Amino acid sequence: MSTPKIMFILPSYNEEEILHNTISKLETVLKDLIIQKKISEDSSIVFVDDGSTDSSWRIISENIKINPFVKGLRLSRNFGHQLAIFAGMMEMKDSCDAMITLDADLQDDLDVISVMIDKLNNGNDIVYGVPQKRNAESFFKRKPAQIYYKLLRLMGVDIVANHADFRLVSKKAASILSKFKERNIFLRGIFPLIGLKSDKVVYDKSKRIGGKPKYSIFKLCCLAFSGITAFSYTPLRYITLFGFFITIGSFVYMIYVLSSKALGHIIPGWTSLILSIYFLGGVQIFFMGIIGEYIARIYSEVKQRPRYIVEENKTNG
Repeated sequence: MSTPKIMFILPSYNEEEILHNTISKLETVLKDLIIQKKISEDSSIVFVDDGSTDSSWRIISENIKINPFVKGLRLSRNFGHQLAIFAGMMEMKDSCDAMITLDADLQDDLDVISVMIDKLNNGNDIVYGVPQKRNAESFFKRKPAQIYYKLLRLMGVDIVANHADFRLVSKKAASILSKFKERNIFLRGIFPLIGLKSDKVVYDKSKRIGGKPKYSIFKLCCLAFSGITAFSYTPLRYITLFGFFITIGSFVYMIYVLSSKALGHIIPGWTSLILSIYFLGGVQIFFMGIIGEYIARIYSEVKQRPRYIVEENKTNG
């Protein structure tokens, strides 16, 4: 595969402030790669508009008319970042040799794209982009992310540490991805499950060129919890173990109470009793919430609703 046809897949949600700059930078990268004969001349930049409410789709549509490299998909509503990436890959997987997914804010280093393509030509089907420095991010975002990846590994989830969604995926890998039928998509955990030959490139992450991040703390927490519940049942096992130890502790305390009563000792216990009730009540509600999350995901899966809906497809021609 000397000159593969590559499609850049960029999820976009309310990115009107940066789209012109993003298109300009990516077009320069694409043309340089074509001149170097690393990719074919019919390679493209595909924006997946995830139900934007600003003028993002208008900007994308205008560029499609004047720029032969730009293509676009518009989803019928906001399905979320992960499904927007997935939609772009599924719609374009039969039209190229490989795809490179990256965010429209271009915080990822475009210079390593050339290295990704070299690794593709060396037989790798998946190439992960892994930031070695995340100085552009705040401490309160960077540190929890590092802890989260370690937590996932402790729970038995095979995941590439610090990797987000900057990756190269071959047509073969994308075809296998299409066989994964879950509705709760967490791509960072799915790709290692595919099992094809893979490699990674490291780079330094930069600041956004404009606009505001679309992942709020709440959305990041939801994504993180989705990753745990989608790939590990360890929390359920911890609940079982905790319940077991509480039961053992209860039996020990019961023996202590009965022994004290038999010996005629008075056991003052109103405060400890109330604290125990509140503590165990809180633990039970918390654990019920975890179990409820797993049940909710089962409920979502069995309904088999479409994972995404394409309202407009401007990728042909």
